[in-house]
Amino acid sequence: MFKDLYLFDQMSEDGDFPPIITLNDDELSANDDVYPDEFPILALKNTVLFPGVVLPITIGRDKSIKAVKKAYDSTKYIAVLSQKDLKNEDPGVEDLFHLGCVARIIKMLKMPDGSTTAILQGRSRCELTAMTQTDPFLQGKFDILQDEVEDKEDIEMDAIMSSVRDQSVRIIELSPQIPSEASSMLENMTNNSFLINFIASNLNLSIVQKQEILGVSNLNEKGKLVLKHLGAQLQLLELRSKIENKVRVDIEKQQRDYFLNQQLKTIQEELGHNPQQAEINALAKRGKDKKWPDHAKEQFLKELNKAKRINPQVAEYSVTLNYLEMLLDLPWDTYTEDNFDLKRVREVLDKDHYGLDKVKERIIEHLAVLKLKGDMKSPIICLVGPPGVGKTSLGKSIAKALKRKFVRMSLGGLHDESEIRGHRKTYIGAMPGRIIKSLKKSASSNPVFILDEIDKIGKDFRGDPSSALLEVLDPEQNGTFYDNYLELEYDLSKVMFVATANSLSTIQPALLDRMEIISLSGYSTEEKVHIAQKHLVPFQRKDHGLKANQVSLPKGVVKKIVQDYTRESGVRALSRQIAGVMRHAAKKVAMDEVSKVVIKAEMLEDILGPTKYTFDKYLQLKVPGVAIGLAWTQVGGDVLYIEVSLHKGKGKLTLTGNLGDVMKESATTALSYIKSHADEFNIPTEMFETNDIHIHVPEGAIPKDGPSAGITMMTALTSAFRKRPLKPYIAMTGEITLRGQVLPVGGIKEKVLAAKRMGIKKIILCAENEKNVRQVPEEFIKGMKFVYVDRMEDVIKHAIG
Repeated sequence: MFKDLYLFDQMSEDGDFPPIITLNDDELSANDDVYPDEFPILALKNTVLFPGVVLPITIGRDKSIKAVKKAYDSTKYIAVLSQKDLKNEDPGVEDLFHLGCVARIIKMLKMPDGSTTAILQGRSRCELTAMTQTDPFLQGKFDILQDEVEDKEDIEMDAIMSSVRDQSVRIIELSPQIPSEASSMLENMTNNSFLINFIASNLNLSIVQKQEILGVSNLNEKGKLVLKHLGAQLQLLELRSKIENKVRVDIEKQQRDYFLNQQLKTIQEELGHNPQQAEINALAKRGKDKKWPDHAKEQFLKELNKAKRINPQVAEYSVTLNYLEMLLDLPWDTYTEDNFDLKRVREVLDKDHYGLDKVKERIIEHLAVLKLKGDMKSPIICLVGPPGVGKTSLGKSIAKALKRKFVRMSLGGLHDESEIRGHRKTYIGAMPGRIIKSLKKSASSNPVFILDEIDKIGKDFRGDPSSALLEVLDPEQNGTFYDNYLELEYDLSKVMFVATANSLSTIQPALLDRMEIISLSGYSTEEKVHIAQKHLVPFQRKDHGLKANQVSLPKGVVKKIVQDYTRESGVRALSRQIAGVMRHAAKKVAMDEVSKVVIKAEMLEDILGPTKYTFDKYLQLKVPGVAIGLAWTQVGGDVLYIEVSLHKGKGKLTLTGNLGDVMKESATTALSYIKSHADEFNIPTEMFETNDIHIHVPEGAIPKDGPSAGITMMTALTSAFRKRPLKPYIAMTGEITLRGQVLPVGGIKEKVLAAKRMGIKKIILCAENEKNVRQVPEEFIKGMKFVYVDRMEDVIKHAIG
């Protein structure tokens, strides 16, 4: 707080300053001072002078020396103003605060180092009104500002001054650099105005804050402002004192603990007990009985000998122990025995999952080779499909069928490469990667290892985890997988890795090349009904505490739930709807209303709410310019409208519906083809010049892109120009060219199943997509008709006529 607690009223010849000088009220009062019309001006760099305060100033600038000498040789009064910018060596009128203090020069001294020191005492506040001279020194006219007269009987003022004194004394107590006699000096100051000015002058505040205090004329307000700054300074000192005391206590506790540990160690040695040696011996015994490769054993013995030489109090000792325990806990050469009863494996897979024949066949083939050969590098299988089709649960079934341990590792949102490869054990808190930790947890070196959501791995400054996975998922390299924490090679070739993904587009090409892709498409309505009856209903019934004889959910009701309340490729939403039905049944049974709840179709609206989806809007299109397309999304297939509207204009094309660049190009291509073949489609050419065209794809909040909507846009435009609606129950998908060819597209199975769910009966496809349709089981597309085309003319003929 206080930078200088010495008041300088006079100086002895030998240059020593006496300590505190007590000034009486007459000496502090400026009422009897007679001031000249103009004052020389002294610019101060880093402080503010207050009335009544004595301040020694070392003067170095030529203008300042001349101004002080002029004042000292004449009236001894000088105006003291503070600078705004401390770095300015030649301040002008705009560089100074106009509010300052008139000071009386008590003494001028020539110091031994050649500098000049002036002892100033502040007398009255003043304000610069005009600068009359800038050379050879600053001089100006000032208004003398009078402070408001103090009310001696003001109780509030007494309270303020009492608080100021108390807080000042407390600050002096917390500041060892301030002499203790300063407290008694503050108590002896009876002039309130001088005390406030004196404290404000010595507070560790900025120039701007001190100028703010100097500008207050009312003593009460000035006291409150000083008290505010005193409080902030006191809080800072108390906090610093608290921190210093805590640090001192922590150091003392560490020293105490060290001495006690040394004594305990000495006592244990005298008694023949050595906990460190007991830990080392236990690890050595485990290592001797452990079955592991030679390079791991060699590393273990090396680290064990190192641990024997380390002081237990050193942090490295615990790090070494953790490393040794990790080496011992890993299942180096521990394998579970595979189940080679292939018929039983097939039964387990069929029991747990309905359909998915291709995946099941691949597992059976792998086991057949393994059974005949006895050893085989495990394949890296990647199951790709929309959410809710059973990718992760299929991995569990594989482990169950093979009688292997099951490990699941979610990669969604993984950014740090160290999560795969581990941290080097030189870092504090180092750990092995999640691959190694998962193997330790499974206690087997040949588990079924599910790498979930491999398409959602992130990448940032911490590394590229997908690149780290290249070694893990390469059958030619993972036999020598290197973990940074272990600093050893670990054999992952016997692990059966199964990755899952919703889309292949975000997987790194090099990583994709190392995996065998197996696609899992969405389920048809019939499959969902079967899965619900065989798996979902029993599971939800048990999960809600119901018995089989307490609730009945007929097949027809399940089918209605599938059609009217879900619109998905998987069965997660269906499971949630069935859970809602079970909650309704549980409430009825728990309240003793009925002993058995039979769910009927007409009850669903009361239980699950109004029907969410209907087929009616997809069945018949009676408006020209509207066509139904089929789209592929990450969550399966879907249908989308293409709507075309014509209105008077000049042939301008407008596209809306959150369309991507490829989809916009398809619309432009379709319009160009129609224009060039207008005669063939019986469209008057003047329609293109007298009408503006607006193409819209509903659900504008959802981004849409891809070439699959090419023939749909072409058909919708033709329908609008010819003013003829499309035939009912029809949908289409395919890419077009300017020559009118129809090109094949992907995602056929998902699109066909989506059309089936929506009640579509006829689908127009490219002829080359016929092979994709043949891969869809016949029971899924029963009742649907497929038309294969090569040219746009054929599309128009089948869709419009």
